[in-house]
Amino acid sequence: MIFNEGHRFNTKVQLDPQSVSDFAIRVGDHNPIHHDHDYAVTSRYGNLIASGPQTSAMMMSYTATYFSQFSPMVGLEFSFKFKSAVRADDEVKMEWMVIKSRKSKKFGGDIIELQGRMVDSSGNTAVGAKGKVLLSQKLG
Repeated sequence: MIFNEGHRFNTKVQLDPQSVSDFAIRVGDHNPIHHDHDYAVTSRYGNLIASGPQTSAMMMSYTATYFSQFSPMVGLEFSFKFKSAVRADDEVKMEWMVIKSRKSKKFGGDIIELQGRMVDSSGNTAVGAKGKVLLSQKLG
């Protein structure tokens, strides 16, 4: 199954301060901007913000959730550019688009190249992303 160039998929996620704080602590990111409300309100952001590991994990896991509906898949490559902070109480939209797809005999499946972004509730791109995933045989 090859996804055509231009194929798009997206979802929205509501963040909350407790989950942002918990995520940062669990992955060992002890920057207080992610989990100390009193500290965060005095920062330039005026609030807790999600960590880069959290926003990138959300973007990667969404590709896995989406593509695994159609085929067993694994991620091959991802890169991220953090453009603005994601507030801990924001609703974000994750958008991905297929920019290239090809069959791979070497890997026994389809390699799908992606371009994506995370958009905050103001419509600003907070995180830009590129990715590459491998889809193997069709499920079922």
